[in-house]
Amino acid sequence: MLFANDDEIIQYLKGIVSLNNGGIVIENIDRLKTHGIDTLVENSVLNPSGQIRGLSRFIIKSAALEMGIVLSSIQGLYDARGRGECSGFTVPAINIRGMSYDFSRSIFRTAQKLNTGSFIFEIAKSEIGYTFQQPHEIVGVIIGAAIRENHAGPVFIQGDHFQVNAKNYQNSQDKELSGLKKLIQKGIEAGFYNIDIDTSTLVDLSKPTVVEQQRANFEVGVELTKYIRALEPEGITISVGGEIGEVGKENSNEKELRAYLDNFNELLHRDDKGARSISKISIQTGTSHGGVPGPDGKVVQVNLDFECLETLSRIARQDYGLAGAVQHGASTLPSDLFNRFPELETAEIHLATDFQNMIYDNELFPEDLKKEIYTHLRKNFASEKKETDTDEQFIYKTRKKGFGVFKSKFWNLSGEIRKAIGSHLQKKVEHLFTQLKVEDTLEITKRTTPLVKIPPILAQEIASA
Repeated sequence: MLFANDDEIIQYLKGIVSLNNGGIVIENIDRLKTHGIDTLVENSVLNPSGQIRGLSRFIIKSAALEMGIVLSSIQGLYDARGRGECSGFTVPAINIRGMSYDFSRSIFRTAQKLNTGSFIFEIAKSEIGYTFQQPHEIVGVIIGAAIRENHAGPVFIQGDHFQVNAKNYQNSQDKELSGLKKLIQKGIEAGFYNIDIDTSTLVDLSKPTVVEQQRANFEVGVELTKYIRALEPEGITISVGGEIGEVGKENSNEKELRAYLDNFNELLHRDDKGARSISKISIQTGTSHGGVPGPDGKVVQVNLDFECLETLSRIARQDYGLAGAVQHGASTLPSDLFNRFPELETAEIHLATDFQNMIYDNELFPEDLKKEIYTHLRKNFASEKKETDTDEQFIYKTRKKGFGVFKSKFWNLSGEIRKAIGSHLQKKVEHLFTQLKVEDTLEITKRTTPLVKIPPILAQEIASA
């Protein structure tokens, strides 16, 4: 059901939620969870009116605060890990590309079942583009899912790979960084209190020394970190991640890690000795985003450098006080490998493509819709197909771009299909949470995470819609 005007929203929510003096009053919390929230989330995404989308998001986010659902930074937990006060688990950071409401609900259900507090929702700069999910929208969807599943406590939402495009940077540094800063600002305004800046694209391995190879990486990284710190809401220290090796390229090593962190911190503290540094460091260990598909479209197994991961994670913790190293491009790895990450004290692991695959490949996913999406991809993204690619390889690598164009059709799948796919995703999430040893992390997460309530601004929600 899509509302035609504000009055229809107010009438629909009569006896459930009412607007009052610039805020909201929850009159029936149970009916909000079972009756109101699904429709509000739908309107926050699909309604053609920006006014109604913005008002829906405002109500969702306001209600969440009233229910103790608080957008938060994971900085406190990562600080504790850097001090050695907690260990033995790896925080999953899950990219929300498609069927975002159903997927988020499955994650919250898993967290409740396993008493998990340490998990992150995230979306990359590139994903924001091709999934048509701007920060204010995706935050509303995730928070709506938290309400629907009766979550309480911190919710961590992360801007993943807020990345500098190397080619654009070479053409115009100011223009490229200005665009990224605008995205950072939008993200923070929406509630992204965790941001992974990715300037590893600027690493130049042709330079004669490791420091010179990393120079642009740490210099631009410091500039963006300072920018983030200047925008932090009062009481919140945003968790900022850095990166030393571009995913899919050469594996990282200790010299690169130290060259980056030593010079990053020296430059950061040159004018402000008390400035907060990054909380974690992403490295390259042999994976690739999305995995590498063979001619049949199935992912080829990779050789992951676990020794590199363990060593760099230990150095990051012991010598620099960080939470440790971050593993990217991991969701398509064999399922029996995931228990290795907490064993090696990996701080965080990023998971995306396999969930996407599970949506498309679910036995209940409509074949006619899949055919329509794939036809669209072949027509509109033909230039991305390499001469050596089979059709299966091309589809595998591009079908992520179907989530945006066909967003409304994903949302309008039948309740039966959405429920079945959500249950399937939940089983995968449960397996990963168990393997990553994040069961029973709720207490340590709540203990280390200040709950700072930042109320939404109606005008801002409408303007961003």
